[in-house]
Amino acid sequence: MKKILNSPDTFIKDMLTGLYKAHSDVYTYVNDDIHSLVKKNITPGKVGLATGGGSGHLPLFLGYVGDGMLDGCSIGEVFQSSSAEQMHEVTKAIDTGAGVLYIYGNYGGDRMNFDMAAEMADFEDDIKVNTVIGRDDVSSNHKENRRGVAGIFFVYKVAGAAAAEMLSLEEVTRLAQKAADNVATMGVALSPCTIPRVGHPSFELAEDEMEIGMGIHGEAGIRRGKLDTADRIVDEMLEPVLADMDLQEGDEVAVLMNGLGATPLEEQYVSYNRVHEVLSEKGIKIFKVYTGEYATSMEMAGMSISLFKLDAELKKYLCRPANTPFFTQLQL
Repeated sequence: MKKILNSPDTFIKDMLTGLYKAHSDVYTYVNDDIHSLVKKNITPGKVGLATGGGSGHLPLFLGYVGDGMLDGCSIGEVFQSSSAEQMHEVTKAIDTGAGVLYIYGNYGGDRMNFDMAAEMADFEDDIKVNTVIGRDDVSSNHKENRRGVAGIFFVYKVAGAAAAEMLSLEEVTRLAQKAADNVATMGVALSPCTIPRVGHPSFELAEDEMEIGMGIHGEAGIRRGKLDTADRIVDEMLEPVLADMDLQEGDEVAVLMNGLGATPLEEQYVSYNRVHEVLSEKGIKIFKVYTGEYATSMEMAGMSISLFKLDAELKKYLCRPANTPFFTQLQL
């Protein structure tokens, strides 16, 4: 294992300490716990937006805390959920009287702990909490069981813009759920990642192999086989995404090309070239393209493709400005 760290046992502590020092103008933490990150200068009367999950996926999850997006994030160890108590502390810190919306991925530990945190917030603090769960990974055939992966970025973006307009908790929740219902993602892995405390790769892929549909923690995908050309990989990834979304000629989408931690931007643009060709051939309009690392898996090589189906309402909130230490967008 080659990693730049002091000790596997202090990896997340050291990372978070450095992050707070680097971005002290934006981030702070509550309850004397660096795992409970909140945004400074939260607007009074605004719906609070919280997320959370395991480390190892930057900029997911904490990287989307900032202006026009989220207000807080509870942070676990690498690929481990944060605790209900940490989530509860974040909830209390970001509530200014309008309620809080939880947005997080569909993983067992996160669901259990966020549900417990919501119960504590309701019972102990009289804070109204709603929940929207990201389920964009189409590698599973059953939507309720789908993992939340890079496409949750679009849910954050829409919810953050809606909250910034001082909409009610019910309206922010509706828009976030509408965004979640209109995004689909498929990934491909070319190499594994290594969790520092484990010290060895989480799975094995031969030099000439790839796995279509692998999850961001190394969950099994749809098919493992020989590495193919970029165009053929994209075609195989797009097919289930397009089928799931039932996109028709004239529909409009935003595209997210996401690197998993070790994929050069050059390769992402090679892949996007084919995405553009396929969508154009089908008469699907492309409104906006996001390319880069939005949800990673340590140093895993690979990428994911997310499509976000737009209508006038969703486009309005996608276009709003946002500014976090990891993501900036001017008004489109």
